[in-house]
Parts: sequence; structure tokens; C-alpha cells
Amino acid sequence: MSESSKTPFVRLAKRTDIDPRRAMLIRIASIVIALILGTIPMIISGTNPFEAYSVIVQGSLLRRTYLNQTVKIAIPLLGCALAIAPCFKMRFWNIGAEGQITIGAMCATYFALYWYNRVPHLVLLLMMFLVSLIGGGIWALIPAFFKAKWNTNETLFTLMMNYIAIGIVAWLQGGPWEGRKGSQLIPMFNDAARLPDFNFMIGIGEHEFSLTSHVGLIFILILVVLMYIYMNKTKQGYEIAVIGDSVNTARYAGMNVGNIIMRTMFISGAISGFVGFLTVSGANYTLFSGVADGVGFTAITVAWLSQLNPFAMIVISMMLAVLEKGANTLQTRLQVPASISDIITGILLFTMLSCEFFINYRLIFRGRAAKEEKA
Repeated sequence: MSESSKTPFVRLAKRTDIDPRRAMLIRIASIVIALILGTIPMIISGTNPFEAYSVIVQGSLLRRTYLNQTVKIAIPLLGCALAIAPCFKMRFWNIGAEGQITIGAMCATYFALYWYNRVPHLVLLLMMFLVSLIGGGIWALIPAFFKAKWNTNETLFTLMMNYIAIGIVAWLQGGPWEGRKGSQLIPMFNDAARLPDFNFMIGIGEHEFSLTSHVGLIFILILVVLMYIYMNKTKQGYEIAVIGDSVNTARYAGMNVGNIIMRTMFISGAISGFVGFLTVSGANYTLFSGVADGVGFTAITVAWLSQLNPFAMIVISMMLAVLEKGANTLQTRLQVPASISDIITGILLFTMLSCEFFINYRLIFRGRAAKEEKA
């Protein structure tokens, strides 16, 4: 048998380095390809693709109310992506942000329901903020402890804890915290338990856009800067990176891997719990079992697409929020089925995730490999 026949027709090779401009071109090309592929389900459903894309942009950005709703969708996405970033950098697969958001929201709700008339407005919000951090952090600490102590599978552990958290809230919703009997609804928050809104103007040329959001947006943007510093400029961030590269190297360097895992997961859960507080106090003004609304899973996509860069997460979160809000407008204005909107979003996410493969790896075909060896 010849040597060439033993060689695979195509094989993968990891790129040692790639020009940043070329990587950016690949990412831009993936978006263009996604937009082109997205026209296929539109055409099949009898929708004009150009009109549909125009509606998506108009329905998410070009009116004040639409822009406000888009930003409110982006806030929890960004916050949750920031929460799971240090875990993923450490190669600890925290799939439990959904449950951590739910527990943080539940802890904040307790004080919103039973303390709103006992303490001043700012004190109440501060209490809700603190308990959401503690609740989310402790919920994340449980699987981290088992991982550090007995090396359990964190993916399954954190995933299963999501359902436990959702079940607890579902029980409260139809039991101790139920408002009107038989409604299966928790009462709306008193004004004292709601985050205040703020307005600011965005000037683009001769045009001005007014944005209204709750103050959680400011805290999330501050958190972007803090998370970047934490992951890239601190000793703890360095320890996370070393464990992500090699656990054995970290142990050889004298790091207490178990403690670092638990510390990082507590921080991750605390930030997720904070997102839960922002959701119930700044957007929904109540608690229900689906309060996380899939944010914990979508944020995984945000984290990967941004390569765990907190500043890139702002762009990716906003882009996904535009798609989600624009898809809702597309459904109501052009009567496009919701499934078509989901397909378009899925195509975009798939192509953008796939482009990272071609940035990190290259395909070597048998004939090309032989030529390279001769050269």
C-alpha cells in the first residue's frame, strides 16, 4: 500500500497564528453568509427578504420604544455572559446560570414582597441586591464544592440544578407567595422595590435618540470594565487562566485548584443572581418560574462568540437583542411565522460559531500536504 493512500484525504491542523485582519474578514464573511442563507426560509414562506431585514432593523432600533425594549433584552444577556466568562476561561462548564438567575431573583423577591413597607426605598433595593448576590453565589457554590471535593461532572450537575431552582419558584408561585388564590401568580412589586429609570440622549449626526432604561444598565456597563480588569490584570484572573490551560501545571505551581474553582463559581453565581435581581426589579416587577427566560443558555453563545472578551460581549449581546426584538416585529407586521424568525436567528448563530472553527483550524487536503512537504 502506497504512503499516499495511508494519508487521510483531508485532515485538521491547528493554526499557530492568524493575522487579526484575516480573522476579522472571516467573521464579517460569516455574517454575510448568514444573511444570505437567512433569505431562503423567507423566500419559501413568501416574504420579501429585503423588506424583512428592513423590518427587523426598524422594529428593534429606529423608534424609541423599540430601542428601549431591545436594550432591556440585551442587559441580562450581557450580564449573564460576564458571569460565566471566568468559569469558561477556567474550563469549568457552568451550564447553571439559568438556575442561579432564578435563585437570585427569588431571594430579591422575598424582600420586595415582605419588606417594602419596613425600610426606605434605597435600603430595600440595597438589601435585594445583596441577597441576590448571596443566593446566586451559594447556588453556584454547591456544584463547585462537589467538583473540587469529588471531581463530579459540573456540566450535568449545574444543568440539573436549573430545574431544581425553577421547581422551587413554581411551588412558591402556586403556594406561599401566590397573590390571588387560584391565580398561580406572585403579586407585582410595590414601587419601592422597583429600580428607577433614567433617560439619556444619543446624538448621531443631526439626529438624536432618547433611551430610557433602568439603572441596572449603568451597573452592567461598569461590570464590563471590572470583569475585563479581573480576568486580565489580577492575580485571580491569572490563576483562572493557568487552570484553564492545565490543571496539573496549576497544582505544580502551588495553586489550590479546589479553592479557586469554588471562588470563581461563587463570583459567577453572584453575578448571575444580580442579573436575576435586575430582571425582577427593573423589567418584570414580579417573579415567575420562567424568569430567566433562557438567558442562561443564550449567554453561552454570547460568551463564545466574543471569545470571552467583556467588551466584545456588548456588541454580541446587542446584536442578539436586535434579532430577538426585530423577529417579534417581523411576526406582527409581516405575519411571518415565529418558527421562521427562529430559523433565521439559528442560522446566524451557527455560521458565526462555525467561523471560529476556520479561525482556529485549517483543512489540509492530501495533494496540498504533499506539495507543502516537497517545498
